[in-house]
Amino acid sequence: MSLTPSHIIEFLFCPRFTFFQYVLSIPQFEEKLYKVNRGREIHVLMQDRNREYLRKKQGVVKKEINRYLANEYLRGEVDEVLHLNDNTLAPLDYKFAEYKGRVYETYKTQMYCYSWLIEDNYKKSVRKAFLVYTRSANKIVEVPVADDNKVMVKECAQNIYRIIQHNYYPRSTRYKERCKSCTYRNICTK
Repeated sequence: MSLTPSHIIEFLFCPRFTFFQYVLSIPQFEEKLYKVNRGREIHVLMQDRNREYLRKKQGVVKKEINRYLANEYLRGEVDEVLHLNDNTLAPLDYKFAEYKGRVYETYKTQMYCYSWLIEDNYKKSVRKAFLVYTRSANKIVEVPVADDNKVMVKECAQNIYRIIQHNYYPRSTRYKERCKSCTYRNICTK
């Protein structure tokens, strides 16, 4: 099994997500969510519409669309891999969302995962990522990416593999408010 950025995000939400979904094989049925499906539609639309467009204000000299990347732990499809004029690379991801003055941690984590994948596959540095908020007139927001961010997602991936390989029941999140909206709240022992 290889992991996706969603696995990392779920693990950071609560490590027990990993246990319920990948040790006990209890699905969460996210495919039924409107925003998930609409977001997928927006990705296809934006990629067709912006196929030749280079974001020169962000220093883009070349881009690759829908790049499927993998390393020993993680796999994912990056909406765009941007080649920048300073010889670094950056992931760009379209979000079916409004920008409300801050970038959610889940979005940052996804960008850190993509940054790690890009560095492993291209052997070039990633120091920033970009999010395009499609419900805010395609506003572009830059996300700084530090080495510590990439190390953090790698450590999460290693912990996820430990849970799966050893059938380990991890501690729940320390943020108990999260339990109220959790898919697994009815079967989780606090």
